Amino acid sequence: MDLYQHFREEEYPYIDQVLSWRDEVTERYHSKLTDFLHPREQKIFQSLIGNEETLKLQFFGAWEDAERKRALLTPFYEEITAKSFEVELLQAKYPEKFVTISHPDVLGAFLSAGIERKKLGDITINDGYIQILVAKDITTYLISNVTSIKKANVQFHSIPFSQLLDSTNRWVENTATCSSLRLDVLIKEMYQTSRQQAADLIKKGLVKVNFQTIEQAAFLLEEGDMLSVRGKGRSRLKEIQGKTKKDKVRITFEKLL
Repeated sequence: MDLYQHFREEEYPYIDQVLSWRDEVTERYHSKLTDFLHPREQKIFQSLIGNEETLKLQFFGAWEDAERKRALLTPFYEEITAKSFEVELLQAKYPEKFVTISHPDVLGAFLSAGIERKKLGDITINDGYIQILVAKDITTYLISNVTSIKKANVQFHSIPFSQLLDSTNRWVENTATCSSLRLDVLIKEMYQTSRQQAADLIKKGLVKVNFQTIEQAAFLLEEGDMLSVRGKGRSRLKEIQGKTKKDKVRITFEKLL
């Protein structure tokens, strides 16, 4: 059976990468630690490696509901702990009475410092504190170079995972019946807009699927796909339940409040 038939063509290079990691660990008996992976990448990794009896695969993102996680692939006998993932939790306090800071503000500050997104995990903002999980090898650079967000001066420092703030992610589950799994159709259902408006958003490059801009309205979604529509928030296709008697597709999806 052709392995690639289960995946999208644009995912083939990543599949090749995962398979090369598998071969490397199997043949050389040493571990492979990845950068932070988004949920779709994690799902592909798990589906390709999950049943390998001689290997062990684990993910870590600090928060229980973390989206971005580092993956560690090891021989089955290796012990894996939180330290194995080589990450640090950074925290900074900001004056919430005088400035409002959002997730994009924090991410923008880090990216502006020249950091690649793949080196950064999830971000939580709660009660005047910002926490972000980062790859350990860039911690010193980040602390020195990210000293302001919007108009607020901040000073990040490393803290133990025991001080992890509660995640502020709140997902609300909904069900819907759609004519198909086309991107424009699902945006129409998930964001309560017209199909033409959905098509316009896609054409303007305002829609991402699994963190990649998609400009084809006919793009077909799969279970577990994450959607982001600029100005309208994020959602994910949680489950494809099957078809109705009228040949419609019944889905369960979640929206981030």
